Amino acid sequence: MRAKKLAAVFTVATTLGATAALASSHREAPFITKSPKVDATDLYMFRSYETGRADFVTLIADYIPFQEPYGGPNFFTMDPEALYEIHIDNDGNGQEDLTFQFRFTNTLANANNGATLTIGTGAQAKTVAVPLFNVGAITTADQSNLNVQESFTLKVVRGNRRTGTAKDVTNAVGGSATFRKPTDYIGTKSLGSPATYEAYAREHVYSVNIPDCATPGKVFVGQRKEPFAVNLGPVFDLVNADPTIITDATKRNAVPNPLAKNSITTLALEVPIACLQAGSQTVIGGWTTASVRQARAINPSPTFAKPSRDGGAWQQVSRLGMPLVNEIVIGLPDKDKFNASQPKDDAQFATYVTNPTLPALLEKLFGTKAPTVFPRTDLVAAFLTGVTGVNANGSTAEMQRLNMALPATPKASQNNLGAAGCFLNGKLDTTLAGCDPAGFPNGRRPGDDVVDIELRVAMGYLFENDTQAPSRNTPFHDAVLQDASQFDAVFPYLKTPAAGANGDGT
Repeated sequence: MRAKKLAAVFTVATTLGATAALASSHREAPFITKSPKVDATDLYMFRSYETGRADFVTLIADYIPFQEPYGGPNFFTMDPEALYEIHIDNDGNGQEDLTFQFRFTNTLANANNGATLTIGTGAQAKTVAVPLFNVGAITTADQSNLNVQESFTLKVVRGNRRTGTAKDVTNAVGGSATFRKPTDYIGTKSLGSPATYEAYAREHVYSVNIPDCATPGKVFVGQRKEPFAVNLGPVFDLVNADPTIITDATKRNAVPNPLAKNSITTLALEVPIACLQAGSQTVIGGWTTASVRQARAINPSPTFAKPSRDGGAWQQVSRLGMPLVNEIVIGLPDKDKFNASQPKDDAQFATYVTNPTLPALLEKLFGTKAPTVFPRTDLVAAFLTGVTGVNANGSTAEMQRLNMALPATPKASQNNLGAAGCFLNGKLDTTLAGCDPAGFPNGRRPGDDVVDIELRVAMGYLFENDTQAPSRNTPFHDAVLQDASQFDAVFPYLKTPAAGANGDGT
């Protein structure tokens, strides 16, 4: 009843908006900071803009934040006891209709006893397990020097994520249901130059057969350069930035990205539009989650394969749809609750969107007047309903929404302010010079500068007049630029990670 009542209230919201945010969803809730392997950092969902892939949608879920290039000796393996999922709602009820499930296996060489070296000679010789990921150079063709091999399986579940029909996604070449994951970029001695590593990583882009889909898709899982850009330190020091810089549109690239040398682990899928669409509904909603077993007992005699014993039902501990919601919008008491929740139950969090705190904080810090109209229906449209006639799908739930009927914008023509450029004085006008309807918040592409978009909209950019939002035309930004030029033009779009040898990819 509560959800239906909320939906009725918000059906009048027809303007495009975005909620307040200043940083990507890294370490966004107290409990998830204890489990970085299941911490979702970003979700992207967009019409593929790679040449020849117009009939596909790319889904990218990133995990494990703040991966330093020198992350050895154990680097950043995924959790074999966790379940990583990307969910799609294609009928507008706020519940998953398709779920792509990733499970990982980490195998130690020599039947989980590890790679060894013989130390000493004669009677003193001992065979001893080595402490490192590898004992020599690694290539796809020669894995003999690799001590830890990661692999994964992928299933598609139709219906409820736990009770629906699950089938294996298989390699279009050979039919295997198990896929190798490339080793993280340990360094140039282990994996070669950045160009060599990129070629190695791309050997792990697989053409896949998705059950009940007529056309093959693609999958890639592996380490990539951190795609998010934000002025991270100053932002969380009460936005400790010079107001004359962050309100000057000519200085959007004034500060180098502090995350530039970091990496993440990406789960990337390219799925045929026909496989995602239900009937004539062209709008899909998407979000990613990670779950672990409810019970964990620490093994008193731990091994590589079994450091703990996990059991019980799956419990969701991470959730991400639209960027930055939990990190900046949801109040501290409810952050872990949000991570454990499902979109269909989002009525409980509505006040955080209708009466957001960030504009008031910015007014207190900088004197820039916050919008005066409540509830903030401009924000509700993007995060809880979608925009009528653009990407609304009938549900009232926080998820990323994409209208698959809108064509992709080629990389060279993308506007990093996304679909926000399609509005003037709160009115939708697709003839505007900067209008790019294929961009955020109609889905999200890697080059969409969501920090700048959301700062401006939070302060009222989409209101009609200055009475409603006195600061609506101030071009707020964080001085760190996000742009399509920083990414590849082919799947999986995200760049080569930095090498562990020196941390700058050279």
